[in-house]
Amino acid sequence: MLLLKNGRVLNPATGTDEILDILICDDKVIDMAHNIEQSDCQIIDATGCFVMPGFIDLHVHLRDPGLTYKEDIKTGCNAAAKGGITTIVAMPNTKPVVDSIDTIEYIYKKAKEEGIVNVLQVGAITKGMQGQELAPIEEMVAHGICAISEDGKSVMNSALYKEAMKLAAKNNIPVLAHCEDINLVQGGVMNLDDNSRRLGLKGISNAVEDIIVARDIMLAKETGARLHLCHCSTELSVRMIKEAKADGLTISGEVCPHHFTLSSDDIKKNDSNYKMNPPLRTQNDVKALINGLKEGIMEVISTDHAPHSAEEKALPMEKAPFGIVGLETSAALTYTALVDSKVISPLDMARKMSYTPAKILGIEKGDISVGRIADIVIFNPNETYSIDSSTFVSKGHNTPYDGYPVKGRVITTIVSGKIVYEYKNN
Repeated sequence: MLLLKNGRVLNPATGTDEILDILICDDKVIDMAHNIEQSDCQIIDATGCFVMPGFIDLHVHLRDPGLTYKEDIKTGCNAAAKGGITTIVAMPNTKPVVDSIDTIEYIYKKAKEEGIVNVLQVGAITKGMQGQELAPIEEMVAHGICAISEDGKSVMNSALYKEAMKLAAKNNIPVLAHCEDINLVQGGVMNLDDNSRRLGLKGISNAVEDIIVARDIMLAKETGARLHLCHCSTELSVRMIKEAKADGLTISGEVCPHHFTLSSDDIKKNDSNYKMNPPLRTQNDVKALINGLKEGIMEVISTDHAPHSAEEKALPMEKAPFGIVGLETSAALTYTALVDSKVISPLDMARKMSYTPAKILGIEKGDISVGRIADIVIFNPNETYSIDSSTFVSKGHNTPYDGYPVKGRVITTIVSGKIVYEYKNN
């Protein structure tokens, strides 16, 4: 048994925000109360720390199969555990694409053998993510996919996408949408604004995202699909999600830490560690995203963890791939930018990083009430330090946050009652 003592328990499912003890036996929480006394158990002193449901990241690229020089299931799970993430939702743009039963079975088998956190796999919407023919969505659902997505691109054929949404609604799984009108990108590598002009780089306008957000909301309304809009980055995206919710649609939106902590003003030179898709936007967009998180319009914080090799990211922005890593930094960045600055409460941090993602997926997680699975993170909100990318356990070290000052650190991560990560202060 495992006894967590004197932590500030933050459980959005019950609205709990109180100093309590938690007793874990096997894989479940069996008691939560003041001053639990129990012999023959391992005790963790959580004094001064938050005790929250383990984080659920709806947007992770594990690169496995086929691109394992960037990341693999084992290293991705290790990075997640270090970041307090107990459930990963893996995107399908692997090699081969996750559009077949064989690939799904490979991933789940490897995750069971080598992964220390829960891995849920997303299936591709179209075969090979080519946008021409639907993947066998219902067969993939039967073999355990948790959602469908074409992440990394949009399905530009609206009629085909509508059919996929109908199947998602029929099978009660969400659609995770990467909103990008590929015809408008035109070689852009960062946001289209004064900073792109200063650096002489091609820009990506807000319309690239906004047009597809509008389309996807309209299709979700027609089909009844549950639509989750990934890595939202624009002011108008927030506004459209707010209006869709007011219209009674089952729409949710996520924001990544890089989009609420950085803007294009932070790109001082041609540095590919700042190249991500969608790109860092303007200060006005950042303010809108933060306000959306504060008001509850934007319900989820995810990472879009996108590891690449050092050689790939050493290329200039015109040639380097899009993406940064995020599994090991998201909790500290969220606490620093949103909680410590009083934008959201600690309980809301747990809600956006665990409880709501579980609700979107329809899984029995994100809740550490008695009788529930003990997926738990212990987070010290008082520790200050600078992010050091050399300490990352992910294969990817591509981040703009090297040396970035933060407050808050994951101390312990527990999956199904088992400690899978403990911070060692060397």
